[in-house]
Amino acid sequence: MKIMSINAGSSSLKFSLFDMDKEEVLASGLFERIGIDQSNYVIKYNGTKIKQEIDLPDHSVAVSLLLEKLVELGIIRSLSEIDGVGHRIVSGGDYYKESVLITDKVIQDLIDLKDFAPLHNPAHVLGINSFKKVLPNTPMVAVFDTAFHQTMDEVSYLYPVPYSWYEDYKVRKYGAHGTSHRYIALTLQKELKRDDLRIISCHLGNGGSITAIKDGKCIDTSMGFTPLAGIMMGTRSGDIDPSIIPFVMEKEGKNASEVIDDLNKRSGFLGLSRYSSDARDIVNGVLEGKENCILAEQKFIRTVVSYIANYYVLLGGCDVLCFTAGIGENSVPFRMKIVEKLACLGFKLDIEANQAVGGFKKISADDSKSLIYVLPTNEELMIARDTLEIINR
Repeated sequence: MKIMSINAGSSSLKFSLFDMDKEEVLASGLFERIGIDQSNYVIKYNGTKIKQEIDLPDHSVAVSLLLEKLVELGIIRSLSEIDGVGHRIVSGGDYYKESVLITDKVIQDLIDLKDFAPLHNPAHVLGINSFKKVLPNTPMVAVFDTAFHQTMDEVSYLYPVPYSWYEDYKVRKYGAHGTSHRYIALTLQKELKRDDLRIISCHLGNGGSITAIKDGKCIDTSMGFTPLAGIMMGTRSGDIDPSIIPFVMEKEGKNASEVIDDLNKRSGFLGLSRYSSDARDIVNGVLEGKENCILAEQKFIRTVVSYIANYYVLLGGCDVLCFTAGIGENSVPFRMKIVEKLACLGFKLDIEANQAVGGFKKISADDSKSLIYVLPTNEELMIARDTLEIINR
């Protein structure tokens, strides 16, 4: 069966087409700058990459072009070969604890939940409706970033604020990157042949989150009511004293939305380093002796280590510490410096094993108290798996 995984943004559409009999990617790509000048697309298939600049006035045009190209390039013979479409959804609030078949009610729920992911959920609805126009009889499935974190208990997901805020407005921790953390948990359980693992999963990329997982279930996670909370990230601040917001509003004559925009887009690595939001640039800046890059690196490492240590205690120990996503999978120096700070908890790195980049590998020393792995995440495959399972029910 052929399943398509879709991640629709406000001006983009990312896709992967899977042959689920082999869990093999037949094609993948990205349509960018939808509704903006210089829109374009990239499609990769069978070792080939094609790129074209073309007018994409809206998501419906992008979807129609994508499906047309899949047939034109011989990737599929006809649209009837697409058995299902899975859509990545950032927030399901506390409505959805698992992936679901998309119905009109689900679409309305996503619209109602837009305040919890204002940049994402409306774009996801655009993507869903665009596919409905072209593939009206093809089943579609919503796969929620927040679903995996719905196993947290009240102590983890509630904030110490007036309880009425939760009752009236659903103010609570929702987390993000749940599909990635779920993939990490399932893969480690399979590879290590154990279901009772205590895992600390570190999804470290331009956005980042850390999740405590016990027996395959999320116990706690670093992102909160929105993806702004938690560890320091590429352009996001992570946790700060909320009193900073009205203070800066008064000092700079900004409203709350403008300060939140600063915290989302001009903070983190970019804000502290005054140089770049890209971890690779920060590493190079450290090597060149740039003081603010050194500061940004140290602050990032400290926030990550603090969450790992917190979850080590929460889980009563750790069987596996796992690094994934852009920084986690590819940054040798960041992994090394993070693990060095965790030495007091018995974590120890195999320096030579840590030098390798790419692929699933164990990087802990033989005498490390906990196993340490690097595991490339695969959210697209998880979306396809969920879609296949639900349409086959």
